[in-house]
Amino acid sequence: MSLQEKYKVLLDTAQSSGVNDLNYAEMDGVLQIRGTAPTADVKNKLWEIYGNIDPNFQTGDVVLNVDVATEVPGSQVKVITENSNLNIRKGPGTDQPIVGKAAKGEIITLISKANDQWWLVRTNDNEEGYCYAQYLESV
Repeated sequence: MSLQEKYKVLLDTAQSSGVNDLNYAEMDGVLQIRGTAPTADVKNKLWEIYGNIDPNFQTGDVVLNVDVATEVPGSQVKVITENSNLNIRKGPGTDQPIVGKAAKGEIITLISKANDQWWLVRTNDNEEGYCYAQYLESV
């Protein structure tokens, strides 16, 4: 079974959910999926489907590199941690893996507010993920 067949539901959902510039290709046993989701909910849905097909993401046969279209273009927030860097996570929750960090005082882009506690952000290095909103303030 090809990876495109294995992850057919994921690819079909990406297409039907309005992921712009959707590109996918199988290379060296890994399915690379790229594009821009219209909302954070669509991105979360894709990760949920991926997790259902490959619980705990253990096979490592997919790279899901889907950004979210900025909800408020140019909306900037400042990292207001006390002493340390702010963790950027794959999903909204402390149980989610850390995918990057933002430095104290750094200005980053707010993409969307997943809820009152978790906001989807993008750093100047194009790291995208969720941060605890308590450590962000609008600028």
